[in-house]
Amino acid sequence: MRLSTRSRYGMRLLLDMAWHYGRGPIQLAVIAKRQGIPLKYLEQIVIPLKKAHYVQSVRGPRGGHMLAKSPSEINVGEIVFLLERKAQLVECVNNPEVCERSSTCVTRTLWKETTEAICEKLNSISLSDIMERSPTELDL
Repeated sequence: MRLSTRSRYGMRLLLDMAWHYGRGPIQLAVIAKRQGIPLKYLEQIVIPLKKAHYVQSVRGPRGGHMLAKSPSEINVGEIVFLLERKAQLVECVNNPEVCERSSTCVTRTLWKETTEAICEKLNSISLSDIMERSPTELDL
């Protein structure tokens, strides 16, 4: 599985918010500058994160965005699979109809097991866990 820029930048966005959790909203422009990510890209990434209730917005002059949940309640797997359009090694894992050999293919089982192992690992890591691995937010 190869992660897209969308999920990598999404994780950086959320980790930046996690480092500032409980301090109020942050403007996306500030995060974009800190993370070296184009603002227009962050504006697109934040939309599904808001719809899925990981991020909330505050309007007004002191407005911005912030985590809607504690960093310990958000796991990496949820975010990656929300932001990735295809989160499996091969298409037939989740869509066996794309291949006429799916029902008898021995490698499909291997790809499915590998995808499940990756999902399990990503789901076991929270934003807080990542923050504990890094002594400062500068290590993002």
